[in-house]
Amino acid sequence: MENQNKQKGKLKQKLTDKYRLVVLNEDTFEERFSLKLSLLNVFVLGGVFSFLLILVTTFFITFTSIKEYIPGYSSTDLKIKATKLAFQTDSLKRKLDVLQDFTKALQPILTGEIEAEAIDSVNLLDRINVQDSLLNATREDSLFREKIESQDRFPIQNNAATNVKIVFFAPLNGSISEGFDAKKNHLAVDIVAKKNSAVKATADGTVIFSGWTTETGYVIILKHAYDYISVYKHNGNLLKEQGDFVKSGEVIASVGSSGELTTGPHLHFELWSGGYAINPINLIDFK
Repeated sequence: MENQNKQKGKLKQKLTDKYRLVVLNEDTFEERFSLKLSLLNVFVLGGVFSFLLILVTTFFITFTSIKEYIPGYSSTDLKIKATKLAFQTDSLKRKLDVLQDFTKALQPILTGEIEAEAIDSVNLLDRINVQDSLLNATREDSLFREKIESQDRFPIQNNAATNVKIVFFAPLNGSISEGFDAKKNHLAVDIVAKKNSAVKATADGTVIFSGWTTETGYVIILKHAYDYISVYKHNGNLLKEQGDFVKSGEVIASVGSSGELTTGPHLHFELWSGGYAINPINLIDFK
């Protein structure tokens, strides 16, 4: 016990013994600086200095851009670019899935497995040629038959103004360059406007198609209440995707000149109901 006490006393004495650190001029031996220290003071000051050094280093690494130069840390710009690329990749994947579904649906027609059917009754009626001479019909009979056929062929067009249960608004402000003409199979109105003008939804509805076709470029199709469908072709770009719900007057695309059949910046606008094409002028005031 005495030896242990002696050793502890010696250790304590060594730690508390004062030492003097003197800085002298080498030539004149003049004292420039002196400092009284003990081993205990040296250990305490060294620990405090080390702690402060670690604290300051941690602060600069955490809150400044110096951490970008440390291996293993990524820069802020790189993280932002990676996030943007992740969003763009997800968007492209969704568009690719829609395009693949559309291509898959067209594949049987393109390969000839099934025959494409007309989307409306006008094309079918145009292919039916009836010779009046074979029927021995008089002029009055021919005129009467033509009147009845026109009523049966486009009943929705003639009664659209009175039977419509939904209010439609003009999708675009512009001049009509070509109107609705069933005889020429132009089942739409072409509205001329400046490029990049806003194309708006004619009524509340759901986007059932939003994509690209070779002939008509960027196309978007909306399904409305009471089985009405509106079609917007030759757009510059599309702002809505398949499945989106849009409100009446909401911007869904911009005017462009996309597709092989375009003649300049304009909107090719179609309106359908129950499988019949409707003259949009009967329901919409484009002025």
